[in-house]
Amino acid sequence: MSQKFIDPEEQQYLDIEFLPGSSWAPLSEPVPGGSIHRLRMKSGSIIPPHTHPADEYVVLVSGELVTGGRRCTAGTFWVTPANTRQGPHEAITDVELITVRLGPMGEFESVD
Repeated sequence: MSQKFIDPEEQQYLDIEFLPGSSWAPLSEPVPGGSIHRLRMKSGSIIPPHTHPADEYVVLVSGELVTGGRRCTAGTFWVTPANTRQGPHEAITDVELITVRLGPMGEFESVD
């Protein structure tokens, strides 16, 4: 077994149709249904409140985001335990996150 590298130019961002203004680049599946991915949100875009049935770890790589009633800047790290309601996540500027989720995606509420 050897290390696996994915250079930035090989990381393809895919639009998330049900989350306008958001796209992601899946990097790895650490556990079945889980995900390590980069997420980009355009300024003004919103990810509605939701839960994941697994723990989630996030670091804000760039930009400014409001989540959980808190304004976060680049370098902020947070952990959301499984089945904990989170969000909405609102991009104040263009942002990029790296997320590690140790299980399935879960359900999102309506943006309305």
